[in-house]
Amino acid sequence: MMIQAIRLTRKKAALAVILAGAVLAALILLLGQHGGNVGASEQPCLSSNGERVAYLQELGWEIDPEPLTTLQFLLPPKLSGDYITYNDLQKAQGFDLETCCGKQVTRFTYTVTNYPQRPDGVQLNLYICEDLPVAGDVVCTGTDGFQDTLVFPQQTDAS
Repeated sequence: MMIQAIRLTRKKAALAVILAGAVLAALILLLGQHGGNVGASEQPCLSSNGERVAYLQELGWEIDPEPLTTLQFLLPPKLSGDYITYNDLQKAQGFDLETCCGKQVTRFTYTVTNYPQRPDGVQLNLYICEDLPVAGDVVCTGTDGFQDTLVFPQQTDAS
């Protein structure tokens, strides 16, 4: 068996180093996008109103299919103040707003028609970032108002 020596010129060596660097950079970018947030890959893509309504129905909610309001806003680069408190509520249901810091978020507000013991006055907010659900809450304002997660409440029999 004969081993041949390969002769590299400086130009070929520099090209090999640049190519290896480009491959390494691409690998880091891919792992950073997919490996850093496993939960987001499990979330459904909700790019249309029909997909958002179907998603909420799967969670048990009956809503008026057209949003009451739609609001777009830029999430700050770092969460602080009320955002931190609100994100604690989101983490309890598997979301995390920190994944969208510095990005545009859209809030869709729907009227809820099946909240137990509350025929009126309940709304649902669904927050979407890059077509993925990133937060949500159910709210009722007034003296006996509340704010809760998107988990549909279990009814208890009072009999």
